[in-house]
Parts: sequence; C-alpha cells; structure tokens
Amino acid sequence: MSRSPLAFRISLLALILGGLVLATACTPAPSEKELKAAIQVVDVDTRWVSKEYRAWPPKLILVPTLSFRVKNTSAKPLTYINFNAIFKFKDDEENLGDSFLPGIGSTPVLPGQLSPLIEMRSNFGVEGKSLASFKNNPMWKVVMVKLFTQSRGSEHALLGTYTCSRKIDFQEPAPVNPPPPKKE
Repeated sequence: MSRSPLAFRISLLALILGGLVLATACTPAPSEKELKAAIQVVDVDTRWVSKEYRAWPPKLILVPTLSFRVKNTSAKPLTYINFNAIFKFKDDEENLGDSFLPGIGSTPVLPGQLSPLIEMRSNFGVEGKSLASFKNNPMWKVVMVKLFTQSRGSEHALLGTYTCSRKIDFQEPAPVNPPPPKKE
C-alpha cells in the first residue's frame, strides 16, 4: 500500500495546528495581581468631546473621555489586553456610560515600552444647546471614571479611578454668514 505524500502532509499539518490550538487554549488566564503588576497607566488625560453637534435646531452632546498609555512593567511582552471604562456622575449609583476597547492586540508592547495612545469615550453624555450652556451651567456634575483591564479570559482588574476634568475639546464653528457690523 502506498500513501499519498499530499495526504500525509495534510494530516501532519492538521496535527500540528491542532496541537498549537490546544496549547494556546490551555494557557491559564493571568490573575488580577499579575495584570496589575504588568501594567502601569501613564499620560492620563480626561476631557469632554463632542458626540453630536447641530447648529439648527441647536443641539450639542458632549461625552466624557479618558485617554492614556500603558507601560509594560513585566518581563514578557503584553498582547491581547482589553480595557473597560465605566463613567459615572460622582455619588450616583447608575452609570452615565461605558466603553470597551481591545486596546492592545497582537502587536506586543515590549517590556519597558509604552503603548500607543488609547482613547475611551463614554457611549452616553450630556446634552445642551451650545458650548456656553455647558460652561455656564452650575449644575454640571463631576464625572468619575473607573478603568479596568482584562486579558485572555481573566477577571477584570481595576487599574485606577480618575476624575474627569471640565476641559472641553470642542469649538463651535463660526457662522457661515455673519451679521453685518452695527453702524453707529
């Protein structure tokens, strides 16, 4: 009986791929302590950005945003790290919004190096009519952001809690046809 070289190669390839999948699946998820030890959050910035703007009828929706970089403080490359940000008004029980992001994918962050900038925007925000309606509003509440991380099926680990600044990263466009100057 002669075996086909092609069938043998396909069988061998299937066996190798199956072994790799099994080895990857059997790798234990990192613990919360391991994740926290491997990740240092740096270059944190919070602000409000526009989610929707409409000149007429006037409408402006601003959402809180958290941006940061991750420094790898472990001896191994960081890959497949997910981040989850929970946005809440201070002292409120309900979430204002959240953001889930696979921040570090298959391109590793090597030991001692920084990740590219990661930006997380709340999916919900606050609505007003103009930029002035936010800046002059004495009822504008403080928003807190809890940042969590998770990797390869691990539990979520809290990386930090941040206060969202009142900085607004938005400018209303100038009117297309400005009114003529008043004559005296």
